[in-house]
Amino acid sequence: MNADLSTIALNFQLEGIIDEVKQLGEGFINDTFIITTEGKSPTYILQRKNKAIFSPIPAMMDNIEKVCQHIKGKVKAAGGDPMREAMTVIPAKDGKLYWLDAEEEYWAVCLFIEDTIAYDAAETPELAYAGGKGIGKFQSLVADLNEPLVNILPGFHDIRFRFNQWDEVIAKDPVGRKAEIAEEISWVESRRNEMLDFWKLVEDGTIATRVTHNDTKINNILFNKEGNVLCVIDLDTVLNSTALNDFGDAMRSYTNTGAEDDENLDNVSMDIEIYKAFTKGYLEEAKSFLTAKEIEYLAFSAKYITYEQVLRFLMDYIDGDNYYKTKSPEHNLVRTRAQYKLLQSMEEQFDEMNKIVKEFVA
Repeated sequence: MNADLSTIALNFQLEGIIDEVKQLGEGFINDTFIITTEGKSPTYILQRKNKAIFSPIPAMMDNIEKVCQHIKGKVKAAGGDPMREAMTVIPAKDGKLYWLDAEEEYWAVCLFIEDTIAYDAAETPELAYAGGKGIGKFQSLVADLNEPLVNILPGFHDIRFRFNQWDEVIAKDPVGRKAEIAEEISWVESRRNEMLDFWKLVEDGTIATRVTHNDTKINNILFNKEGNVLCVIDLDTVLNSTALNDFGDAMRSYTNTGAEDDENLDNVSMDIEIYKAFTKGYLEEAKSFLTAKEIEYLAFSAKYITYEQVLRFLMDYIDGDNYYKTKSPEHNLVRTRAQYKLLQSMEEQFDEMNKIVKEFVA
């Protein structure tokens, strides 16, 4: 047993006696551990929250608790099991939703949901459909949550904010890379107005602001053993934004036939069958609350989020690779080109993408 981790875990309102605390997963953002207890007492998830990314952590935990309690109320009213169909945050012994250690690191605990299935990738239309239902279900459960959430990720998916960063980096050209990538810079600039026109609709309220998850990869969805959506987890990124960001982000990751940093661009395209399956599942759950304007821009959101990633990878390359971890001096440039190839594939299939949306809202 890791004595330090066990001591940390003892600061929370756990049932039973701790048996073991061990690492769970690779922990790209948070450090995650699983707490097992003796006998039939529950199992828990312990995390050290990344204060360099999420700030302030107490507000983030408040966001999570608001969303969890709202979903639990909806599940209970529908006759479901709120302990399995929603995350459960376990408070610290002082009643707070986190514990602050002597090094000013933030720790949080939630209940581990037993007998569930998770997938690392949506490699088939069937899994993409299930993922779409999962995100649509989550959004439908929080569609009437009107209590504002604290923005713990300022500028997240805000293209105006990203352009301000972009213009500063382009003007400074701190490591002298701008001259060699004029073509790539033109990819970003040629679509600036199109992307800003979309974002204006969010800013002026034409496209609604809702509670959104903002990390819609399929391994954040738990399924029961029958293969049905149980709940969405990993709520650190919940924010008030447009629901389209969740759809677009999923499509950027689900539909790519290659890797995000694929050096062979022939591998990269948008799989329209995966797009169709996800869209079907998503709209089965979400079309009841989406507005006509949101539906109109649903397919566009896939282009928007993918474009944003082109811009961010290229911006980091120009800036000297200060944000994303890189494996080589040109890694961010490789990522830029691969994401741009995906964006081009989406643009080529955009009419079909819109037809698919219309088919499932008819």
